[in-house]
Amino acid sequence: MSQFPPNVLRPIVYPTQHFVNTNQFTHVVPHIHPSHTTTVNRHFFKHEHHCPHTHSVVNEVCHQHIDCCHRPPMYPF
Repeated sequence: MSQFPPNVLRPIVYPTQHFVNTNQFTHVVPHIHPSHTTTVNRHFFKHEHHCPHTHSVVNEVCHQHIDCCHRPPMYPF
């Protein structure tokens, strides 16, 4: 029996299979939300005006001197 070299035929090419390798990267994005509290100390002054009243008494005395001697008036001239 004789051996013949194999007869190589044209290849049959199939569509390419597509594979996906996914790499995941984590990124941290800081979000800053500042806040501020103001404390207001309100001082209320209530001014109370008092009006004390005093009372006083004044006793006035009047003196009248009457010349009852009936002398004649004296004139310088």
